[in-house]
Amino acid sequence: MVEHRARKLGLGAYLNAVAIGAAHALGAKAMIGTSGTKDGQHLFHERFGFRCVEGTRRHVEHYTEDVVIMFHDVEAGAGEYHELVTRMRGEFPELAAVEHAPAVALSHRRPHELHGNADTTAWQPVLLTPTVAADREALQRLLDSGRVREVHDTIDAQIDELVRSREPWLPPHEDLTRRKHEQLGGLTDWEYGTWVFYPWSQRLVHVLPREEFRLVRTDRNRGKIERPQQRSLLGRRIGVIGLSVGNSAAVTFALEGIGGRFKLADFDEFGLSNLNRLRAGVHHLGVNKAVISARQMFEIDPYLDIEIFTDGLTRQNLDEFTDGLDLVVEECDTPYAKIAAREAARRRGIPVVMDCNDRGMLDVERFDQEPNRPLLHGLIGDVTADELETLSKQQKVDLILAMVDAERISPELRASFGELGRTLSSWPQLASGVALGGALTAEAARRILLGAECVSGRFYVDFADLITPATNTARSSV
Repeated sequence: MVEHRARKLGLGAYLNAVAIGAAHALGAKAMIGTSGTKDGQHLFHERFGFRCVEGTRRHVEHYTEDVVIMFHDVEAGAGEYHELVTRMRGEFPELAAVEHAPAVALSHRRPHELHGNADTTAWQPVLLTPTVAADREALQRLLDSGRVREVHDTIDAQIDELVRSREPWLPPHEDLTRRKHEQLGGLTDWEYGTWVFYPWSQRLVHVLPREEFRLVRTDRNRGKIERPQQRSLLGRRIGVIGLSVGNSAAVTFALEGIGGRFKLADFDEFGLSNLNRLRAGVHHLGVNKAVISARQMFEIDPYLDIEIFTDGLTRQNLDEFTDGLDLVVEECDTPYAKIAAREAARRRGIPVVMDCNDRGMLDVERFDQEPNRPLLHGLIGDVTADELETLSKQQKVDLILAMVDAERISPELRASFGELGRTLSSWPQLASGVALGGALTAEAARRILLGAECVSGRFYVDFADLITPATNTARSSV
């Protein structure tokens, strides 16, 4: 694949030529695959000697186009790209043997980037696969460097869990030696799976390969989220804006397996007053909130794909942030970002969910189903993000009150408005409300992404209403 921004540079021709040259070098007699037709991709492949197989053209709704099976006969040559393919065939053995090349596509940092002491700004782990020569050498260099503060290796227990998750009917105390041996496939325990180095903590952790890791990690979701649904959720990309309240959402999503790719945006650094509600420690003080969240998520699943935007959501990065998203979780305090994110989501047909950290208020806007839906259910009128620059401070306060529906907020929050800047430094928020918000947004996101019922609207899970004598189902008879 070639990214949209990198097209028209001739990369596609070289990618095709390398793939076909590799197949030729490996002794293949033929190649078979599928191609889309919307933009003439099949015609492009025909220039390399592929031909469409008659009767295989089918419409695929997921791709919104026809897809056709294509066949390539090695003996027939590579069409107008014959010389390029021949050259790539000759170069392939050397290309495949280059030891300094990136070891695995999933590596977030390359082996040569392993140097120095603990990195206080790092947020991406280093993934090393011992069966790859370059990774094995990088792993040895890492161990020799003195950077590793702790080695955590429970791979034997993880393989045990893997076997039992696949065969839950096995007796609890059955000897699994034979099955573990089969799983290793001739590798030693040390060679199996992936070694993950976390530069910010200097921990080196041994985990199962990606598919097996995720199978075991989400095994106890089954019964509520079945394996096909788990795979579907892991294929989604989610954007989270505002990683204070949004941290709870992002971490809950990672725990539950909702999304395999994320974009996180926050300009703010973690402060001491954030410790009343954000799951972090004093060693995180001064660290960007998106960085903290990415670290926490990678420590749950090192195979995640995460991008961070440490400038927050801005005019300059709005399109880049929202491009390719399946869902937006909006949890920021900035009026511009709140409105701009929704304007972009509505243009692109992306659903938006938000928790307000007061009375358990959950907000859902299904722009994927209602492309003309008014922003925030019409509570703010037709004001646009660009118009916010002309509003006075009081008008912005009034706008925020309209967003949260001032008539429905809790008495405590309402009473705090007049104290902001006098006896209160900011909006009051509690860890219990933030934790509930993570749960509510996760529930809404899971329903939306799996096609379950979840309509646009505003909903309240208010503990003040739910935990009362009238709702007690275990009333004493005394």
